[in-house]
Order: sequence, then C-alpha cells, then structure tokens
Amino acid sequence: MSTATPASVASAMVEAAGAWLGTLDDEQSAQGCWAWPGSKAAEAERLAWYYTPTDHGGLTLHEQLPHQQRAAMRLLATGLSEPGYVSASTIMGLENVLDRTEGFTAGFARDRGRDPGMYYLRVFGDPSGSGPWGWRFGGHHVSVNHLVVGGEAVAGSPCFLGADPMVSPLLGGQELRPLGAIEDLGRALLHALDADQRATTVLTPTAPADIIGANRVGVSPGDRLIPLPDLWRGHFDDQTLEDRLWSMHDGLEAQLGVTEADRAATEIGPTPKGIAASDLTEAQRAVLRDLLEVYVGRMPPGLVERERARFDGDGLDGVHFAWAGGHERGEPHYYRVEGPDLLAEWDNTQRGVNHAHSVWRAAGREFGRDVVAEHRRAHH
Repeated sequence: MSTATPASVASAMVEAAGAWLGTLDDEQSAQGCWAWPGSKAAEAERLAWYYTPTDHGGLTLHEQLPHQQRAAMRLLATGLSEPGYVSASTIMGLENVLDRTEGFTAGFARDRGRDPGMYYLRVFGDPSGSGPWGWRFGGHHVSVNHLVVGGEAVAGSPCFLGADPMVSPLLGGQELRPLGAIEDLGRALLHALDADQRATTVLTPTAPADIIGANRVGVSPGDRLIPLPDLWRGHFDDQTLEDRLWSMHDGLEAQLGVTEADRAATEIGPTPKGIAASDLTEAQRAVLRDLLEVYVGRMPPGLVERERARFDGDGLDGVHFAWAGGHERGEPHYYRVEGPDLLAEWDNTQRGVNHAHSVWRAAGREFGRDVVAEHRRAHH
C-alpha cells in the first residue's frame, strides 16, 4: 500500500518545479513562469486549457535544451501515476505517427503541424513560497493541471488524454492502443446491461462529434458540443485554414448524421443522464468501478485515493452511465460517467473511428476553484 499523501505529492512537485525553473533563462522564464493570478484576466489564463494543437500557453519543449526537457517531464511525472505518465508519453509520440498519416505536411500556421515538441509547460506562482501555486502541461491530446495550496496537492482536474490514431499497428500483428481500456470497459458495461437497462442508458443511436464538455472550465446544464474551430486559442487569420476546420466539423456531423434531437439528447442536463449505479447489479457495478478506475487512475499515489473515495461504497449509487452511438468496436460512439463531483467523457468518432478523446473532471472543483475561493476568503 502506498504511503504517499497529498503533502508528499506536493513536496515532489515543489522539488521538480523548482529544478525546472532553475534551468530557465530570463526569456524562457517570461513564458514558463507567471506570478500567481492577481486579477480576473490572469486567473482566466490559469483556467484556460485545450486539447487541440493550439497555443496552450507556456514554454514549449522544443524551446528548451535537453536537460530542461528532462526536468519538464519530471514535473509532469509527479502529477500522474506511472500508467498515466506512460500513456501521456505515448500520446505525445503519436504526433510522429500522425505526421506520417497526414503526409508530413505543415499545418495549423506552423512549420510542423504535428509536433511532439509542441507541448507547453507553465508554472503559476512560486513553488518555494507559502502561497498557492500550480502548473499546467498541455499540447495536442494531453492536458494535465495541478494546484498546490497549504503544502498539499489539492486539485488535479481536468485531466485530458486523447489518441490519434487510437489504434496503430505494431510488428508481429500487435496493436498499440494507449487508451484501449477506457474504450473497452465502457463497451463492456454497455454489453453487460439487459434490454431495459440499455433503453435507459442509450441517449441516442447517433454519437456526437466530440466530448460535450469540451475545453470549458466547468460544465453546466444546457452545455452542448463546441464546434471544432472554437476549441483553439482564438481563430486563425488564414481564412483558408479557418474554413478547413469548419469543413472538418460540419463534414463529421453530416457523416455521423447528427440532428438537433441528437444534440438535445446528449447535452448536459440539470441531473445526470443514463442509468444510475443504484439500478445496476453487483456484477455491473464492478464493471463501472473498473471503468472509473481507469479515469482516476491517472492520478499519482497520494491523490488517487481522494478521487476514488468519491465513488467508494454507497457513493457509487449516484453515479450515472450514459451512451450514444454504435455498440460495437469500430462504430462511432460516445459515453459519459456522471455523478456528484465527477464527470468522465469518452468519444471515438473522428478519422474513421480511430481518433479518441477522454477527460476526467472533478466536476465543480476543476482547477481547485473551490479551494482557491476558500483560501481567499480566509487570507484576504
């Protein structure tokens, strides 16, 4: 059993962040280290996150020397479990695979559109001080966010991992599926349901084109899918590129056959949609727990216990599972697991059902906004 705690995780983060910051020159520091937000505009930047190949804010890996990159990855490793870190590292490497798929062309108004060096790290605040501080690591298909207050790692949400391609061939007829368990366990739970349970679970036979919460700071009732061009840090000045993104979005929705009724079916509701865990058998609840574990299991020892406790025992009863789209592998599909203080989403619809997105949220507590608000009330 792990002896790690939120305090020991925070200590590891302080050490790793300090080591990385100590390698930066003045120009790099201006990008990589920002003061703790003292204004609404600065706080909005701390809360900004993305999963598209856009400017995530911070110092990119390719702007760093090898020893600085190593220090940056060391900080990332403090905020993830070993499987989470391996998955994130694999996803970053898939940029080279995706580059080959797209013909090694430039894109997204940069020299290399698919670039394993375009992952950004930024620290907010002073890790060695007594005040709150946090850090954000993100790039295409990876977004990891952590907050430290009072010497403890208090928030690690949202945590996004995607994969394009979702499935890649390996030598010997093997497959590389870095997010395979997230897909397979969701489908396993769907297949474990009887006909009546499925009728409650399946919101619509048509999957949405992406996760519904998208890159919002938090989700709210009435939220629907955000179009692809709006998932970037601003819009492109190049109208041809902007039009291409709209064409990709509209084309995918047309291919999937998304209707207004489908959008209404999958929107975030005032209460969770789908089937409640309280209406599942013990065997089905065990699959749901396994599914939740692959989401919270992104967190390192010392933090995962806190997230797991939210659905331990009777706490699982209020968790709901909802599905949209096809039921078999290779068919476009989406699901979400939603309950008090948690939201997990999965979508695999793009690039011929070989481009997947997944996110874990401590709903209502993303970025530790609740902890920051309490800290301000107590100290200001």
